[in-house]
Amino acid sequence: MRASLTINSRGVITLPAKLRQALGLKADDQLIAETTPEGLLLRPAVTVPVEIYSDEREREFDEAEAELARTLKPAPSPSPPRAKRGR
Repeated sequence: MRASLTINSRGVITLPAKLRQALGLKADDQLIAETTPEGLLLRPAVTVPVEIYSDEREREFDEAEAELARTLKPAPSPSPPRAKRGR
């Protein structure tokens, strides 16, 4: 599909509705623009949610790791039986 686009004075490009629908694009979707030997390439950006860890959240991780370490700690092995001395 080809579409003719116009860039306004602020540099905003409007994608025609048919093009957005054909590509499954909706409001607030992000695109990556890059130059290629053929010209300009627009493609959907993959976004991954990021969690910023608070001090409290880091303590939760530390506690969970400590609990896991306690759970996985091997039990002490029993002492080998002592050899009996003959009389």
